[in-house]
Amino acid sequence: MDQKEQILSTIHQMVDAFHKGDTAGILKAYEPGAVVLAGPGAPVTGKAGLEAMFEGFIAARARFTFLEHEVIQAGDLAVHFAPWTMTGSGPDGSPISGGGLSVAVLRRQPDGKWLMVIDDPYGDSSLKPATTSQEV
Repeated sequence: MDQKEQILSTIHQMVDAFHKGDTAGILKAYEPGAVVLAGPGAPVTGKAGLEAMFEGFIAARARFTFLEHEVIQAGDLAVHFAPWTMTGSGPDGSPISGGGLSVAVLRRQPDGKWLMVIDDPYGDSSLKPATTSQEV
């Protein structure tokens, strides 16, 4: 398996664990100390915080679909980009949906596995025009 396939394997294993409702399996795709954005500008870190966030998505029966994958690798670091869509159910059973651009930074571990260090499923939110401008 080449490096790109190994990186994508981490992503696929995480999504498979999501769809099975396996919070522990989801966390296996992340380094200890990883940061995941629960929403634009809302970072979550630490095992308890990540478990609670992921369990909320599992409770909503979230189903994720990645539309494409792009991987850029430099040595032991890689960036994974993928547009995604999500469907699920709100607390009242009403359908919910969403989507965005996932941007994840992965690091190769000493055993050769790739784990996520930063996971921003709302990576495209920073690309939206600001309501005010500031000269740099």
